[in-house]
Amino acid sequence: MRVLLVEDDRRIAADITGALQAAGYVVETVADGEEAWFLGDTEDYGAIVLDLGLPGMDGLAVLKRWRANGRQTPVLVVTARGSWAERVDGIDAGADDYIPKPFRMEELLARLRSIIRRSAGHASSVVDIGDISFDIRQMKVFLRGAPVALSPLEYRLVTYLLLRRGRVVPQQELSENLYGQTDAHDPNAIEVLIGRVRKKLGSQVIETRRGFGYLFPEPAE
Repeated sequence: MRVLLVEDDRRIAADITGALQAAGYVVETVADGEEAWFLGDTEDYGAIVLDLGLPGMDGLAVLKRWRANGRQTPVLVVTARGSWAERVDGIDAGADDYIPKPFRMEELLARLRSIIRRSAGHASSVVDIGDISFDIRQMKVFLRGAPVALSPLEYRLVTYLLLRRGRVVPQQELSENLYGQTDAHDPNAIEVLIGRVRKKLGSQVIETRRGFGYLFPEPAE
């Protein structure tokens, strides 16, 4: 899943980027408010981690513009501004959650997972679909109660489709969210990856819509 990190402190940005990548996210980092506004308004991200004190344009102004333009990407505000009034301003501007500096990286990751789940309509970190159980917090998958060994890339594919269950996801979108826009990879890599997942979780877990993309179907009534 692609995450946009907006943070002008290089050390903090490097720390957050490392933690996000270790958790399986594809991270794009910017340090300027104007650039953040443009990317958030023109690109599709699974979530955005947004600092408020930015050069070029204040983070609150960036967030307000996104929301005014109808962009509903989940946003986690991270800032040194710790007063309750500023937190209220962030929520009122459209933030999905707010974490003040300093923070523990584990909390940031937990809050990020939470806003992503909520945006997809999942209140719990565990999602059961038929014989398959997905534990998003622990990053584990079970088939009929037995753990399934998925590679990090296979897990990222499964969770991305899971959080968009019922929607056909184009191959290009999957590719960008699994590999990033700049990483070179085989054009057939997505099909190969999906084939590996089907062998582990079942042939029906992911549907192919030729010419359109891939679908994690809704469970049968």
